Amino acid sequence: MSLVVVSNRITRGNANEPITGGLAAALLPIVEESGAIWVGSSGRVRDGVQKEPFAEIEALGAGALAMLDLPAAHYGGYYEGFANSALWPALHSRADLIRVSQGDYRSYREVNAFMARALLRFRKADTIFWVQDYHFLALGAELRDLGVCQPIGFFLHTPWAPRDVIEGVPHHRELVEAMLAYDLIGFQTESDCENFANYLSSTLGLMVEDGVVMSQHGTTRIAVFPIGIDVEKFARQAIKSVSHPDVSRLRRSLNGEKLAIGVDRLDYSKGLVNRIKAFDRMWATHPSLARTVSLLQIATPSRGAIEAYGNLQTELAKLVSEVNGQHGEVDWTPIRYLNKGFSQSVLAGFYRTAQVGVVTPLHDGMNLVAKEYVAAQNPDDPGVLVLSKFAGAANELDTALLVNPHDIDGMARTIAMAASMPLLERRMRWEAMMAKLKCGSIQQWFSSFVEGLERARAERDAAQPLATPLAWPLRSVTA
Repeated sequence: MSLVVVSNRITRGNANEPITGGLAAALLPIVEESGAIWVGSSGRVRDGVQKEPFAEIEALGAGALAMLDLPAAHYGGYYEGFANSALWPALHSRADLIRVSQGDYRSYREVNAFMARALLRFRKADTIFWVQDYHFLALGAELRDLGVCQPIGFFLHTPWAPRDVIEGVPHHRELVEAMLAYDLIGFQTESDCENFANYLSSTLGLMVEDGVVMSQHGTTRIAVFPIGIDVEKFARQAIKSVSHPDVSRLRRSLNGEKLAIGVDRLDYSKGLVNRIKAFDRMWATHPSLARTVSLLQIATPSRGAIEAYGNLQTELAKLVSEVNGQHGEVDWTPIRYLNKGFSQSVLAGFYRTAQVGVVTPLHDGMNLVAKEYVAAQNPDDPGVLVLSKFAGAANELDTALLVNPHDIDGMARTIAMAASMPLLERRMRWEAMMAKLKCGSIQQWFSSFVEGLERARAERDAAQPLATPLAWPLRSVTA
């Protein structure tokens, strides 16, 4: 088997460089260990017709990294436009933030077609293509149009919103119909998978039986594959990183006080405004925690050209300033707010230092920060995870302190509880979560998806004689 993994964002995995986003961090060990070819954007664009779109191809562990320059004429409409101003808000149930033009959708499809043509370079008889995330919903259909008959799978790292929200996306029918060119579509949670199945039945008039749907493309299986992390590797990183200069400085600066930590991209889905308000409420209602518990909030900027992100950055900076002004002292800053990224190894050391991990998104596919925080803890003296019940990780990490991120008072009480939890209870909760993490590692996620893709392809091949465009129309005649 020759595996080709495709995503928009990629990483070289340099130990001292920040990794932005959970997708890149999750795929890195898979590529390094499996020998896969990882194809994605170089981060640069190029004008004109390109005979050779690949800017660089280099080794990455046992695998390889292939970076290509995307077409300048379409990159803005594809990335900042349709992908992140239409799909991202809709997938996170924020249809009110959809801002998109017809040109954006055309650019999105053009970049998907461009990527499909570039991938032909890696096609062999035994190739399996594994496409990642919402940037490439139509890539499978573009590959099929180019005559690719090898197995093609797709995994969505974000949530899949309810049908009425998805229907707010322009061209939603065309996109979901294109998705059915994949042999296997994977989701983070049962809820996401059920929402997708409901869309297929209610909007497209297709029947889903035992996780299989028949369309003009043939059969497609939909299933749940909760993504994990390399638990043992991250735990080792956390132990080793305690001596890193950045981690050592943080530990010395605490002067015995307890630390809560949040690490997020600066995104409206992460619930950062409500989180800061919850800490404000906690210090107001539990004055004894002033000078006793502080927050380190790392919020890495992204997509700054999009209006909603710029507005959030301004709002959050103003709110942090107000809270620090209200509760701070000349020698104590309640919130340390940093708009920059850190390497995985340094973050592991920060997580191990913090007595409370705060992961409170309004809606998230999985949120691997929650899993990384747990893996980084000292088994003898573990910290406490405060986790939104709307993060995919809450389905597995059910012994975390689960919160409703819309309930400011409830979050404030829970964070205070986490900061004062007895050692025995902390250990019991942490041990239960670690057991779940080890059962659902990134390696197991990888192997289960690839095995599922091979089975799904066999199902499609077996059903192929039955699947013709005339016999299986995409739309219900009564819709």
